[in-house]
Amino acid sequence: MTDTALRERILSVGLGAGLDRMGICAADPFPGVRETLVERRSNGLSGGLGFTFSRPDQAADVRKTYPWARSLVVGAAAYLPAAGDPGPDGPGAGRVARFATEDHYRPLRSALAEVAGVLHRAGHRAEILVDDSRLVDRAAAVRAGVGWWGKNGMVLAPSIGPWFLIGSLAIDVELETDRPMIRDCGTCEACLPACPTGALVAPGVLDARRCLAAMLQQKAPIPLEFRRAVGDRIYGCDDCLEACPPGSRLRVESVAHRGRHDAGRLLLLEDDELLDRFEHFYVPGRDARYVRRNLLVVLGNTGGDVEVLIRFLADPDPLLRSHAAWALGEVGGSEATAALGAALGRERDPAVRAEIEDALGQSEAAPIGR
Repeated sequence: MTDTALRERILSVGLGAGLDRMGICAADPFPGVRETLVERRSNGLSGGLGFTFSRPDQAADVRKTYPWARSLVVGAAAYLPAAGDPGPDGPGAGRVARFATEDHYRPLRSALAEVAGVLHRAGHRAEILVDDSRLVDRAAAVRAGVGWWGKNGMVLAPSIGPWFLIGSLAIDVELETDRPMIRDCGTCEACLPACPTGALVAPGVLDARRCLAAMLQQKAPIPLEFRRAVGDRIYGCDDCLEACPPGSRLRVESVAHRGRHDAGRLLLLEDDELLDRFEHFYVPGRDARYVRRNLLVVLGNTGGDVEVLIRFLADPDPLLRSHAAWALGEVGGSEATAALGAALGRERDPAVRAEIEDALGQSEAAPIGR
């Protein structure tokens, strides 16, 4: 098979397997991307995140992992309208970002595996890179002409906007490359003010210390100043994507209601059950306490089940006691105030005591059923 025929076969198989867009680029390093990763780690904008920030040299040069790589085959798989719309909110109703309503990476991996099979049968090497810290996949997508850099720091593509996931194949053959797209966001900056915490500090620049999606995956307590901004989010945040005009058509088509969960009921599940329910989430150490922390904040913001919150005031984990106390302070009412007062009397952890004291003041001022 000639290289031209191989290229055509790759694209045909990938698009036929469900990829929405494809492109091919050289597997050369991304020096500008490396510089950005290093800079944002040094100035704190990375927010202590690992992933590609942890090894910039490797993430910006796929040949550090695969020295034989000559090209990158890049695919994009849209998860709207299949992921649906979160639907109506309500007391205790928590929301999961659309990309995580299920494992939407699965069909992307499957499609790339079919393309890899074509290469393997032709006697070539091909390695799949999906959600992988060894490659800044957004940079590869831009170089391969799949889309352009959006001002929210994501890649946008014609007809699907930002609503897609990216995967790549490192391959050992030089194929004709696609040109980067001559397109940008122009004067549109709709995503910048849409961020609920102001994490988009400039076009294309995200301060991860203020990003709700990052906070909901971290190990630390959710900072007090951002807990109300978390709102009903259990995992992820779609606000900057929802504001993006190129993706509006897919949102309109997403009529099925998916991505809402009863936070109170989830909190009562055993750890294994809770993690199984969200097996595709990134959860630090696969420790259910971090999902529970998020759920407690959701209950506080949505006026959820007071009895469940009171139960977690006595949890052995101080992280959960502190977030339950905050949530009760937000919900307010006599029952919440009485429970907080009783908890203060038995609490010995100084940090949790401080949260309870603050929550008591808030509870007394908050309307019942806030």
